Amino acid sequence: MLLTSAQPLTEAYDLAMLDLDGVVYIGHEAVDGAAGHISSARAAGMRVAFITNNASRSAAVVAEHLRDLGVAARPSDVVTSAQAAARLLAERFGAGARVVCLGGPGLQSALDEMGLVAVDVEAEAVAVVSGYGPELLWRDIMHAAVRIRGGLPWVATNTDLTIPTGYGVAPGHGVLVEMVERFAGMTPDVAGKPARPLLDETVRRVGGRRPLMVGDRLDTDIEGARNAGVDSLLVLTGVTGLAELVAAGPRERPTYLAADLGGLTLAHAAPERVGGGWQLGGWHGRVAHGRLEVEQTRADAAQDDWWRVVAAAAWEHRDRAGAVPDITAARVPGTGARAR
Repeated sequence: MLLTSAQPLTEAYDLAMLDLDGVVYIGHEAVDGAAGHISSARAAGMRVAFITNNASRSAAVVAEHLRDLGVAARPSDVVTSAQAAARLLAERFGAGARVVCLGGPGLQSALDEMGLVAVDVEAEAVAVVSGYGPELLWRDIMHAAVRIRGGLPWVATNTDLTIPTGYGVAPGHGVLVEMVERFAGMTPDVAGKPARPLLDETVRRVGGRRPLMVGDRLDTDIEGARNAGVDSLLVLTGVTGLAELVAAGPRERPTYLAADLGGLTLAHAAPERVGGGWQLGGWHGRVAHGRLEVEQTRADAAQDDWWRVVAAAAWEHRDRAGAVPDITAARVPGTGARAR
């Protein structure tokens, strides 16, 4: 269940690890207010890191993109799954190890940074590392798959099945991973979320003793935080809507929930069990006969508290009944629209 923080999160935690797409930007556009919320968090003394499963771009390129959107960012503020994968390889094989690089410029840059030698798919190597790279050639994928099947160790930057593009949602690196796994009968070590190496690498690089993961995806950002043993804040600016929230299993449930990054500078109250349901700030929610019902009890009830009450009522029902509640009657407060 959601937890309470009597302090603003900027005081309770000293590092915010921000996912990018759906949290800071969506495609080529900044999320409304994101730059200002990030600036406010920093002004309150919180460190901010930008983390991404996308291994195709270097930290320097990602930082430049953020600056173009009005978000202050240095390359040292950005941590990618490619950097986390390079760390895994360096720790296992040592600096100077020769590694087949099956990915884009971001992966090549991360290997160089870690003192590893990136080689082509036919060269002598101690391992293969793979990541998203739209220019990858099929013949190189085939050759790497054969070598992995023959026993060459394999590290994958991430297992994301989809990636947003300018022409729609497209197959991500996880599709390649699944294909090679089926062919080779081998499972890679994974660096990106929801595996924990990316979050560990972020703390190592940026610092912080009380980190907080901030994301919009339950199955990568929030589950990744749980795997790394850190608290999390779910923001509703990306892919998670009502249907995804109420269906979340225990490992996909955030510590806190807010509409956007403004939640970093606020205290958070968790719903309380009252009268056969859950209550917070002018909302009372319950699941009756399998159906989610939320009643407004105060005129000044806040939208964020509606989402928190919904989460508490739905998760309790899911855990007790083993089923996701019916949400067909739910309406987002202030809009009159059916919650997605």
